[in-house]
Formats: sequence, C-alpha cells, structure tokens
Amino acid sequence: MFKTSDIRHRLITLKAQLDRITRAWNNRDYENLMRFFVAVFPPLVQAERCSIFIYSAESDNVWLKFGTGVREKEIIAPKEGSIVGRTIANGVTIFGSGLEHHSGFHAQSDQKTDFITRNLISVPIFSLAEKRCIGAVQVLNKRNSDGFTQQDEILLQQVVRYLALSIEHNIITEEIINISKNMHEEMARTDFKASGRHSFIAESPSMRQTLEIVRQIGSLPVNVFITGESGTGKEVIARMIHEQANDRRTRPFVAVNCSAIPENLMESEFFGYEKGAFTGAVSSRMGRFEEANGGTLFLDEISEMPLTIQPKFLRAIQEKEGMRLGGNRLHRYDFRIISASAKNLQDEVKKGRFREDLFFRLFSVDLTLPPLRERPLDILPLAMMFLDEVNGRFNKKVLGYSPEILTRFETYTWPGNVRQLQHEVERLVALTQDNETISAQYCSLPTENNKGNNNGLALLPETLPDSLSLPQQRELLEIRLIRVALAKTQGNKLQAAQLLDITRQSLHNKLRQYGIEA
Repeated sequence: MFKTSDIRHRLITLKAQLDRITRAWNNRDYENLMRFFVAVFPPLVQAERCSIFIYSAESDNVWLKFGTGVREKEIIAPKEGSIVGRTIANGVTIFGSGLEHHSGFHAQSDQKTDFITRNLISVPIFSLAEKRCIGAVQVLNKRNSDGFTQQDEILLQQVVRYLALSIEHNIITEEIINISKNMHEEMARTDFKASGRHSFIAESPSMRQTLEIVRQIGSLPVNVFITGESGTGKEVIARMIHEQANDRRTRPFVAVNCSAIPENLMESEFFGYEKGAFTGAVSSRMGRFEEANGGTLFLDEISEMPLTIQPKFLRAIQEKEGMRLGGNRLHRYDFRIISASAKNLQDEVKKGRFREDLFFRLFSVDLTLPPLRERPLDILPLAMMFLDEVNGRFNKKVLGYSPEILTRFETYTWPGNVRQLQHEVERLVALTQDNETISAQYCSLPTENNKGNNNGLALLPETLPDSLSLPQQRELLEIRLIRVALAKTQGNKLQAAQLLDITRQSLHNKLRQYGIEA
C-alpha cells in the first residue's frame, strides 16, 4: 500500500525524490567535487598535499577517502593515537610539526603514497545540521615556512564549511538509498498481493503478527473465521489466505455478504435453482456453493445469516453436497470456508442468534483484525499507497500531501477504519488539480479529534515544517516513530528498538543525536 520510514511512511515521495537526486547528483559528481577540494586546499595556504577524512558514527571508523597521491579508494585511520582521530574526537584544530621524526598514522600513509610529512594542520569538519564532527581535513607541509599559522586555520575553516555541505549531502543521499532498499526488502517480507490492485500494509506489530498467522495457515486445509470492525480489511485478508493455498489459488474466490441477502432468497442464493422452480425462475442458476467449487467461499457478516437457513447450511458443509431448488440432482461441493463478522460470534451463540454446531463447524482458526486507530504506524503508509493507487485509477498526477493533511491523518481516530481512509484519499485526489499537493482546504477531517486517544501520537509535533528539505522531513519522521515506540514500551529502549526493527545501539545513537529523552 505504501511505496515508505523505515521505516516506510513516505516511500512514494521518497522514490520520486531519489530519482531527482540521482539525476541531479551522483557519486561521480561527489568524487569530482572532493578531488576539487583536495586540489584547492594546498595552494590556498601554500602547502603540498591534502587529505579528507570522513567519520562514520555507525561503524565508529575514520576513513581516508580522498587525498593527494592516495591510490586506495578508502583507508581506515585509527581513531585512537592519531592526529586526525584527536581532531574528530575533540572537534578542535590540531597543528603538527617535526613529524618526519615521529611514527604514527601519517608515517604509514607516507609509505603508501611515497611522501614525507614534516608538518600539518588538521581542521575538523562539522555537520551544519547536527553540530557534530563528521570528518577532518589535513593539509600537509607548509612551503617555505616552519609550519602552519592561525591565519591558515581561519582561511581553511571558511572553505571547510562548504566542504561540509557537500559531504552531508552525499551522506544523506546514501542513507536515503539504503532506507529505500531496506523498505523494499521489508515490504517483500511483510506485504502480500491481496488482489490485482494493491498490497496489504503491515508496519504495526499487531498486523505483522496477523500476517505471520496468514502465512502459516494459508496452505493448510482449515476453515478460518476473521473478526474485526467494519472497514478493517477482512475480505482483503480472506483473499490473501486464498492466494496462499497452492491447490486453490487458481480456483474461484466467491465472496458473499450474508447481511445483503433477503431471508427468503438465502436458500436459492447458496444452493441455486432449476428453471421453473418458482415464479420468475426463467432459467437455471448455480448457487454459491457450486460457484466456489474447488476454491474458497468467503462469507462476510456471517452473524447475519438467518436461523432458518443455518440447519440446511450446516448439512451442506458437513456432507459437502446439496441440490438446487426445484431439482433432484445431487451436487458435490469442495470448497474452503473463510467467514467474517464485525460482531463477536460467540456472543451471538450465547444469545441464541447463531447455532453452536455451525459455529464450531465454520472455523478452525480465528483471526482478529485491529482497528486503524490501534495501528498508528500504518496510517501514513496506507495513505501513500492509496494516493498512488487512486492517481492511477483516476488518471491523475496529484503530487502528495501537505504537512497539515499528514498531521490530521495521524491524529484522527478513523471510526470507518481503512475503508474510510481510502474514501477520504479518493475524495482529496478528485478535488486536487494535477501537479499540486493536497491541501487542508479539501480535508473533511476535524483539526482536533480525541486528543486523549491517539495511541502515543499526542507526543508527536502537532505540525510539520513547511520546508520541503528531505533531511528535515527524514529526521522528523524518525523522531516521530522513535517517540511512538518509546511511548508504547513505556521507555524500554530494547523493546522500542525491536518495534523499530533496529539495534539498541542504533536507537541509543539516534536518541543522543536528536536529543530525545526516553
């Protein structure tokens, strides 16, 4: 449903942005720009050589990636016991002199590049967005002088600021690509093709658990009962189960809404009838039992089946045979039954509205679909999926959602569940012009709704920034998901990391990076 966070809530937009980034900026451009800086720094301060080091917080490594005379593409520099390591760790400029008489990383690099380092200046590269050190620039061997000066430091710092912009742009681009790849892999694990039109989104733990059960029972010859509020996707799940069965997936999937059939037509609907069986029967018609032969019979709102038809229904599925109205030929049935109801069927049995023997005959496994308000992580991925789907059906090119729309989607309780969300997206797309973003003026949802019942989303920022900056949007998304996970686990970082599908150390790094209190 969603083409999304990590993490996955804006995959469609993300993919479009990735395409634009790829067209406008690729690795060759980045490498050429880094070589430009390597060439510019030495003459700027009358020196001989330059090296650019990049620090990876994830691996805690310092990489010598670009430099004069560096043949290897990447060389790991020691974080401890090296000048560049101290520069990055302390975030300060370091001057070195008389280095030809000392051992260390500079001497090892000299051997690889056939060079002798006499003096150097090591300037930290700071992230302009996060105020942390992301690398360092070392300029080697000041010409016609005993060493580098404070004036050299000031001049280098001014240029390093622009170098930082280029490095951060590339780091974020690589991270976006990795996120996109992870999202595709995650979708392959958690999304099913529920029909020819769309997939089923499962970001929330409850839905992932449900889909795991679907995987386990799909190929087994067991009847299934699905319960859940109206609009939660019971028929979609039923189709997924049908398509998991190797021996039935190519056979019919027959869906019947029991609440939509008048009681006096129920028998003819399921068993069929012969020509002349009753007034108006001008031709023979097979019933739903025959239509589903070899495949799956899906009985939606089974709790609404009249008591008068239930005994005949029970006999038909027990004996796997029956006759059409007005006929004398016995028809054999072979179908799997998947039934569903918004009501608690056990309560209906206790109230005498549903036969207990039919209740136990109808299913061996039961599934409960949570309402959308209990699946907050699925809301935005679903919205993005529906946007892509509706654009295709309507032959439109609506670009996406405004920040206020996304906020309303997140904080609304969706009494109509996924079906209501889909209809809302259809209405918004219909009212929005091509090549425009959906604005709040078309949204039918209230600006405030049940503040005390949004499953941790009250902890999130009420508005999104107007900036379309991809780094800002990505950071805000990560902060939102981290806060929801911490709220759900009552601050347990290990459990929150498991919900987010990242390591505990990665979560700790992001908490520190974003200044989030657990």
